Amino acid sequence: MSLLHLFSERLYLRIWLAVVSVVAVLTLLVGWAWRVAAEHHLQTTAPARRELLLRDAQGVLVGRGVSQRLPGQAPIYQLQLDNGQSYRMEIAPSAERSNRPPPAPEKTAAFWLRPPLGFVWMLGVVGLAVALGAFPVVRRLLKRLEVLQRSVQRFGEGDLSIRVPVQGHDEVADLSRQFNAAASRIESLVQSHKSLLANASHELRSPLTRIRMGLELMGTGQPAPTFRAEILHNIAELDQLVDEILLASRLDALEADIGTVESVDLVGLAAEECARVGADLDAGTDTLEVAGVAKLLRRALRNLLENARRYSQGDITVVLHRSGPMAEVHVCDQGPGVPEALRERIFEPFFRLPGASERFGGVGLGLALVRSIAARHQGSVHCQGSATGTGAVFVLHLPLQASSHSCPF
Repeated sequence: MSLLHLFSERLYLRIWLAVVSVVAVLTLLVGWAWRVAAEHHLQTTAPARRELLLRDAQGVLVGRGVSQRLPGQAPIYQLQLDNGQSYRMEIAPSAERSNRPPPAPEKTAAFWLRPPLGFVWMLGVVGLAVALGAFPVVRRLLKRLEVLQRSVQRFGEGDLSIRVPVQGHDEVADLSRQFNAAASRIESLVQSHKSLLANASHELRSPLTRIRMGLELMGTGQPAPTFRAEILHNIAELDQLVDEILLASRLDALEADIGTVESVDLVGLAAEECARVGADLDAGTDTLEVAGVAKLLRRALRNLLENARRYSQGDITVVLHRSGPMAEVHVCDQGPGVPEALRERIFEPFFRLPGASERFGGVGLGLALVRSIAARHQGSVHCQGSATGTGAVFVLHLPLQASSHSCPF
């Protein structure tokens, strides 16, 4: 990385460079002001000396001397003749000049340049110039921080759609990107919880209404076996719905404790779940072990098998194999299949295919839970068409334990 590129990506280096530059300029200007003041002081205080030459009428040099004049005094001439005699000559002011008023002070500019006022004024002017020059530099560097501050304030006031424009590649730009990512995540979670609450309220009404109707039909007499079975079915549906809603909420909260991470034998887990629903298992000879929460992985596989059993009109097959560092679980059914345009939407909470709720039941949380569980295990799930043209295939990808030495959570 070049030095110029490093300075462009590090805000503290840019501020440091700006401060160093301002101090350097101020030092140079102060030195210049000091020199000007010193020269002016020397010129106004040092005596003016000139050499004098004394010649006779024939132009022969007969003596030498010097003239000396102090500021505000008459000139003095010192002469030394060749015969050794010395003379001192002074020019007295004339009577006319002595009656004149005292000379006016020098021009204002020269007066203000006299020490010590001259140096103080120069230093003040230089400081003001440096302050005015440094302000736009610092203002430009820190203006984005003010934009970020206002955005965070608006986000805290409830505007979850606010985002910060990302400019540059320094720490402020990185902070803006992180804020935008966090804001998007929070907005998505809030919208998900709102949707979950609204849909859960709607789904809870149906079994409660059926239970209420059954109780009214029973009256005060002994309930018929069909009524009793219907009530028990509705209660079980309520219990399943509440359980799925709570699990979905825990999976959305990354800090929630969802269980102990351990080594899970995916083949053994799939064999148990396939035996429960009567599905066929094709696991080959591979040993597939993943690091995760056993009850969550069991729940994901069970939801896929329950979904296949709900829609399938024939056999259900589960195929397990290794694909590089990932384990793949294919759950194949013989149902009507899923239209390609809806293969992503079926993983949304409470989404069901048109007419599915009336024919097959369910509340639309099963596949959404599968995707959440896969994401918590650094995996994924998707739906694809069957190679035979009938039914659907749900593919669950999970990282093998041997490919990762860190906890996936």
